Order: sequence, then C-alpha cells, then structure tokens
Amino acid sequence: MSLVERPQGVDTGAHHDGADFHDEDRAYLEKRTLRKGSAGWLLLAGLGVSYVISGDYAGWNNGLAEGGFGGLLIAAVVIAGMYLAMVLGMAEMSSALPAAGGGYTFARRALGPWGGFATGTAILIEYSIAPAAIATFIGGYVESLNLFGITDGWWVYLAVYAIFIGIHLTGAGEALKAMFVITAIALVGLVVFAISAIGLFDPGNLTDIAPTDAAGASEFLPFGLFGIWAAVPFAIWFFLAVEGVPLAAEEAREPEKNVPRGIIISMLVLLVTGATVLFLATGALGAEALSTSGNPLVEALGDGTAAKLVNYIGLAGLVASFFSIMYAYSRQTFALSRAGYLPKNLSVTNSRKAPTLALIVPGVIGFALSLTGEGAMLLNMAVFGAAVSYVLMMVSHIVLRRREPGMHRPYRTPGGVATTSFALVVAAAAVVATFLVDPIAALWTLGAFAAFMAYFGLYSRHHLVANSPDEEFAALAQAEEDLG
Repeated sequence: MSLVERPQGVDTGAHHDGADFHDEDRAYLEKRTLRKGSAGWLLLAGLGVSYVISGDYAGWNNGLAEGGFGGLLIAAVVIAGMYLAMVLGMAEMSSALPAAGGGYTFARRALGPWGGFATGTAILIEYSIAPAAIATFIGGYVESLNLFGITDGWWVYLAVYAIFIGIHLTGAGEALKAMFVITAIALVGLVVFAISAIGLFDPGNLTDIAPTDAAGASEFLPFGLFGIWAAVPFAIWFFLAVEGVPLAAEEAREPEKNVPRGIIISMLVLLVTGATVLFLATGALGAEALSTSGNPLVEALGDGTAAKLVNYIGLAGLVASFFSIMYAYSRQTFALSRAGYLPKNLSVTNSRKAPTLALIVPGVIGFALSLTGEGAMLLNMAVFGAAVSYVLMMVSHIVLRRREPGMHRPYRTPGGVATTSFALVVAAAAVVATFLVDPIAALWTLGAFAAFMAYFGLYSRHHLVANSPDEEFAALAQAEEDLG
C-alpha cells in the first residue's frame, strides 16, 4: 500500500536531490510486496543471532595472530561497544522508518539518494560476500567430518546455495522458523563447548605468544599497540551482520516495537557468546596454537566426545549464518530494486511473496566468489563493506536527530547522538583497519563499491520510483519540511 496517495500510473517527472523520479502504477507495487506479519520479536532476535553465530565458531581466532590475546581482547571490547551503540541507534531509526531497506531507508531519508544508495550498496556488498566466505568454511567442515565422502569443496558450495535459496523461495515465515531451529542447535553447541572448556582453562595459555620488538609489546600485547588496531577486523567477526535485523521490518508484526526489541536482545546474546569463546577457547588451547586454527572450538577441546559433538554442531552454526545472511542480501536487493536503484526485475516476488531474482542473482555471484576458496580474503571484503555502511548509518542517525527532532520515534537511543557518534568514530577506524590486514581485499571491495556508484550516477539515478515505500519515507520528510 502506498504511504502517500498519488494518481496511479502517472509519471511525475520530478527532479530533485540530483536524481529523477517517476511514479509506477499499482500493478508494479503489487508484484513487489512481501508477506506482512511473518515474524514477532522472538524470531527477529533469533534472526540477529543467526546472522552472527558462525563468527563464534570460526574466523575470530585469526585475530590472535595479529594482536595476541590482549590485542584481540581490547579490540573486541571496543568493537562490542561500537556495535551496542550502533544497534541502539538503529533501533531508533527502525522504529521510526520500518521498511525492508533497513540502513538504506535510514540513509535515504537523512542523506538523500546518493547517500541512501551508497549505504545500501555497502550493505549489499557485505551480505553478498559474507555467505561466500561462510560457504568455504562449511566446505572445510564437511570435508573434515568426511560427510557423504565429499572431498572437493565446490560441490558443497553449490549444494548449500541451491538448497537454501530453495527454502527461502517458500516464503519468509517458513524460512525464519527453519533458521530459528538451526540457530537454537548452534547455541546448544556453544553451551556444550563452554561446559567442557572450563575444566581445560589455564590462564597462562592466554598469553603464551612471545612478545615481539613492536612498540608497546608485552606478554599481554605481544604485537604491541599496533596489534590492537590490526585485530579490529577479526573482532568485528563476533558481531558482523547483526545490524541486518531491520531488513525484516516489512515482514514483522508491529515492526515499530518488535524490530528494536529483536535487535537489542540479539546483541545482548552475542555479547555473552563472544566473550565466552574468546576467553575459554584461548585459555584451553593457547593463543599461539589457536591463532592458526581452522576449527578453534573443536581443537580447544581436544579429541573427546565433546569435541566431536561441537564439531558437528559447529556445522549448524555455519549453516545458520549462511542461511540468514542470504535472507538479508535478498531483502536489501529487493528494496533497492523496487525503488529503481538496481534493475527493477530483481524485486518481483513469487506467489509466496519471496523476491525470486533477489535471492538467485546475488547467490550466483556469491557461489562464483566461493570457488576461489579464499575464505579469509572474502571475510575481509565483507568486513570492509560492513564498516563503510556503519559509518553512513551512524551519520544518518546524527543527521536525523539534528534535522528532524520532531520525527515520531517509538524508541529513542539512550545517550542520543553521543552514543552514535562513538560508534561512528570506531567504525571509521575499522574502515582503515581493513587495509592493514588485507589491502588487496579492501581495494577489490572498494573497486566494486565504485562500480556500483558509477552505475547509479550514470543510469539508475534517472529512473527512481517515487512511490516505492522507502522513497515515500523521504517524500514525507520533504512534505513535512515544506509545511513547516
């Protein structure tokens, strides 16, 4: 349903904010609708945890090789603070602007079409590349477990993309419920790990990396102060993608209440799980050995029954994140396409109200990237896109607070712009940190981002849909300003 009533099928030919807008008819929007009321706060909280939980099972531990336990711990504390501050800011914006575009919707209202598309593009890069990285981790797990006799990872990549795209095509309600069950299993695995690792914990293992001659080096910070900064991208892996909860706003019940509640609860759960694995896994195996592990929780437990159980459940954790981030990239693609920023066919939904091509096309691209087998490189590319989007979303919160203080906000961020300003500063530092860890991955991602922006500047900014929901949020703001 259109938020602002306009004559249907009329091309308004409006030009403002450096872009050209037109109205599409009712049939256009009817082909591009999602199923309403598919998720309450519990499913949304599960979605937030699901996005991230694979990061507890693998990936974060490589930060020990960059900063040692002390460097990764300090980086994780700072990044946790950033995510908590960011989530509180996004909770406010999602309560005021509940649409499938998530961060793009917020930035579109605050920063105009260019800022909105830049934010949406950064988010889309993050969510399109992260599943490719996770697919390589899934392939490694399947091979190590000798499941189905598979020894070549690309078969696994193809299978997980095909199976989970198929499940998503059945509709959001069914997909979110399946995701919730998988996530619950993955959380049980973390509980099993924690109980088993407590008996193996040795405080001396936390600082068993020999100090280097770097500035500020010590047993606690073996790679010095610089190691803290270098560990930042790996600390992000503890929370990467939790900000995707608002992408479910159009499919949630009472989104102005349930989306903020869901994203905040999921963040609190992730704070506990991240701290648990960082301390217990490192304390059980040792920072030096864990820093190069491809399966850190299992190796930390050794060869017992608990290790085997966690190994199998760890696969569920990877699947949960893969499955849920696929949901996120489809909704971001859907929103950008419906508004004309991306080709409009990508937002057409099927009879189950699932965006078919928005699921398939990024999936094909992700599968192609997974064939590189470079999980660590893909992880850093996803982190770069995420950090750029965080900067833009926090700027959006600050701008909206300053420019539209009277906007209806069912939820308000504690601390206001001071909270999101902290997140903004840390996110900006995280963008720089990605170049320290893997400059090639960061440059490739920056190139992809530039290509998207060129497409917008040369073509799609001249073909935007004025009566799409996300654009109408911006139209309402302009109308209110004119009336004022």
